[in-house]
Amino acid sequence: MVIFYQPQTSRGFTFIGILIIVALSGIALSTVGIVWHQTMQREKEKELLFIGEQYRLAISNYYESTPNGVKQYPRKLEDLLLDNRYPVVKRYLRRVYEDPMRAKQPWGLIKQQDFIVGVYSLSQQKTIKKTGFPALYESFGEATMYDEWKFIAVNN
Repeated sequence: MVIFYQPQTSRGFTFIGILIIVALSGIALSTVGIVWHQTMQREKEKELLFIGEQYRLAISNYYESTPNGVKQYPRKLEDLLLDNRYPVVKRYLRRVYEDPMRAKQPWGLIKQQDFIVGVYSLSQQKTIKKTGFPALYESFGEATMYDEWKFIAVNN
């Protein structure tokens, strides 16, 4: 049997070393969590811009395609899936998209009388993106929360 001699001065150094490693690992993981959260929020912002533009275009096309001369906007988002004003199937969206900032929550609707002219997220979360918006959405750079990003159909 071999017995290793440990001097009294080395007691506890292993424990302190492990504590330092655990503390550094915790700091590193918290940093990774913050970066991951911001990356996910940026992805949701891109999705919000895409979906908002799809709604804006669909509402605008619905308005422009009104038969019989009197232009009108849709009364509900589902009207964009199947336009019953025509004898043939006419669609402006394939599905009603969810708000990416608030999963399974309704969109905010911008209405004129009873007709929908635009949509927006009801999220009170602060925006990250401040620049690089298309010309139509330049005002989004001044917004502080996502509920200020309004996707409104622009028709003549």
